[in-house]
Amino acid sequence: MLIGVPKEVKNHEYRVGLTPESVSEFVVRGHQVLVETNAGVGIGALDDVYAAAGAEVVTTAEEVFARANMIVKVKEPQAPERKMLREGQILYTYLHLAPDPEQTKDLVDSGAVCIAYETVTDKNGGLPLLKPMSQVAGRMSIQAGAAALEKAHGGRGVLLGGVPGVAPGKVVVIGGGVVGFNAAQMAVGLHADVTIMDRNPDVLERLENHFESSAKVIYSTQAALERHVSEADLVIGAVLIPGAAAPKLVTRQMLTQMQPGSVVADVAIDQGGCFETSKATTHADPTYVVEDVVHYCVANMPGGVARTSTYALNNVTLQHALAIADRGWKSALAANPYLRDGLNVVDGKVTYQAVAEDLGYEYVSPEKFTQN
Repeated sequence: MLIGVPKEVKNHEYRVGLTPESVSEFVVRGHQVLVETNAGVGIGALDDVYAAAGAEVVTTAEEVFARANMIVKVKEPQAPERKMLREGQILYTYLHLAPDPEQTKDLVDSGAVCIAYETVTDKNGGLPLLKPMSQVAGRMSIQAGAAALEKAHGGRGVLLGGVPGVAPGKVVVIGGGVVGFNAAQMAVGLHADVTIMDRNPDVLERLENHFESSAKVIYSTQAALERHVSEADLVIGAVLIPGAAAPKLVTRQMLTQMQPGSVVADVAIDQGGCFETSKATTHADPTYVVEDVVHYCVANMPGGVARTSTYALNNVTLQHALAIADRGWKSALAANPYLRDGLNVVDGKVTYQAVAEDLGYEYVSPEKFTQN
């Protein structure tokens, strides 16, 4: 199979779909890899490193899209990229379709085979291709929130860890999954006053056992959410419903009860965000203010630490990409129900139920397209 790796074009996105080491894995199996020039410069992998790994380096994204059987990316294809997709071409990347009707329509119209990292599952019901980026984003949310709390950045001027004789900042983490757990770990490490909120009893027990007295673990009711958000210096939105739009848990009214200069960091922004006032921002212009509360809503947070993120991502995406290349997408998905869960759009049909329901498309089971 001919694999194509274009340079990411989203604002301040420095990750790349395949590392040079991953390229080598394809080449030794007899596949060809096209890499757009400078695609890996953000992780310190220059064109000659890709060439040494066996890739053919080409000068334009147009050539990559025109020639490749499968496109491997990191972020969802932007509008100019979507125009280059063709019927039957495989797209393997993060998509986050539920809050993005324009992208969904373009992918449906393209006829491409669109496999989303974020909905591939595992035998335990987890999201293994989303997990490493959730770990990165959760950890980054604390350092981003801490910076936003600095007075020069519009914040209250609070140091999360405090100092002797001065109380630490209060951090509230909404959601105790992978993002929330990693955010709480970082906040606890800074000696902040940390509260984690969730509604799943098993998650609450796991968090309580892990953090013991270093963080408070609270069952999330509307009343509890309102109280803890109002008292927080930094609120982390870490809520996920796989493949679907995130619920708006924190209302604009709740923000009016927060101290001026407090910060909210919405890690769920890829799925539309879990704050009523959230809108996607970029690394170039990461924050804005609503109701005197600083909002950090960067939609590709892990792109800020591109080298760490790219290698962590390739560790989990490569095995499936190789299976698709070795067997073809239909056979690979037929043989692996967990990978089949990643199929979101194919042949003009939406094959992920949450996306179909959120955006008003007819849902077609992916099994219909993968039966031999």
